Amino acid sequence: MRISKSTIITLFFPFLCFAQTLTGRVIDKITEQPIETVSVYFNNTTIGTITNSDGEFSISYTDAIQSVLVISYLGYEKVLISDYRNSNEVLLELVEENNALDEVYLNYDDGLTRRQKLRLFRKEFLGASKFGRSCKILNEDDLILKYDKHNKALYASTSLPIKVLNTKLQYEITYDLLDFEIIFRYADLTGLEFTINSVTYFGTSFYKDLDTTKNKTLKHRNKAYKGSVQHFIKSLYNKNLKEQGYWIFHDKFIVDEWSFFTVEEVTENQDFKKITLKEKVSILFDKEYQSAIQLKIPEFYVDAFGNYTPIVGVYFSGDMGNQRVGDTLPLDYALVEN
Repeated sequence: MRISKSTIITLFFPFLCFAQTLTGRVIDKITEQPIETVSVYFNNTTIGTITNSDGEFSISYTDAIQSVLVISYLGYEKVLISDYRNSNEVLLELVEENNALDEVYLNYDDGLTRRQKLRLFRKEFLGASKFGRSCKILNEDDLILKYDKHNKALYASTSLPIKVLNTKLQYEITYDLLDFEIIFRYADLTGLEFTINSVTYFGTSFYKDLDTTKNKTLKHRNKAYKGSVQHFIKSLYNKNLKEQGYWIFHDKFIVDEWSFFTVEEVTENQDFKKITLKEKVSILFDKEYQSAIQLKIPEFYVDAFGNYTPIVGVYFSGDMGNQRVGDTLPLDYALVEN
C-alpha cells in the first residue's frame, strides 16, 4: 500500500509479551439487536473471524500483531480499534451509514470510457508485475471511477469492499478502499498517453489464504517477500541489511549503511526501534532491484515483523515504490515463513 497523505490509522501501540484473546459483541446502535456475520479482522493480515447469531466474536493475537482491529458490515459505518490491548472484552454499537453515492460518478462524461478508466485503475491498484498481472478484481461493477480533466486526476470509490483474487500468491484479498487517486503529469485523452506524477491509495484489507501447501505457491510468496518494503523494514530492525542482500548508495556511490541510517533502542518500548535517516539514499537489492527512501519526518519506528510507523512521511520510490496490492503479502506472513 502506498500512502502519501494523512490516514486515520495509528499503528504505534504498546506490546504485550504473550498471546491474548479479545471477545466482544456487536449490536445495532438503534435497535440494540445483535448483528450476525460481521467481519472482525486485523488489518492487512490473515487473522479474522465473524460474529455468530448472538453478535459475539472471539479473536486471538500475539505480540507481533500491530494492525488496527477492523469491524466491518455492509450498510454500517466501519469501526477501527487501535487500543484493543487495553481490554479483554468489548461491546460495539454499529451505526448505519449514509449510502447515498455520488450519482454524477455513474454517468459522468469525463473524456474517458469506463473501460479506459478501469485499465488505468487496474494497473495502479493491482500493479504491473507478474504478481499484479495475475490478479483479478472479482467485483469490478461495484467500482465508481471518475476522471477530472482540469486536475488530470483519476479517482475511484466503492460502497463495497473490492474482492481481489491473486492467483500467483494464492490469496483472496478483501480490500475496503478508503481513498484512491492518480495524478497525471501528462494526459493525452486522444492518444491515450499518460505520465503519472503520483499514486495515492489506502484502505483496510483482509487476506484469505487459499493455498499453503504447494511448493510453487510458497516460492512465489518468498519471491514477493524478498525485496519488499516489509522485508526491508525487518532487515533494518535487525541491522542486517547487507546480509539480506541490500546495498545502500548515495550520489551513485556505495556507502556504509549505518553512516546514513541510525537504529536506536526505544527505552519506553523495547519492541520498537527508532530510525533516523541522514538524507535520501538509493537501495539496491540482490544486485538488480533499485529503490530509494527519503523521510519528510525526523524519525520513524520499526519492529521485528516489518511494521513501521508513521506511514505518512516515509516515502519509497523505484522498485519498492512501484509495489502494489498484487505484490503484497499479509503482515503475518513473515511470522511464519521468515
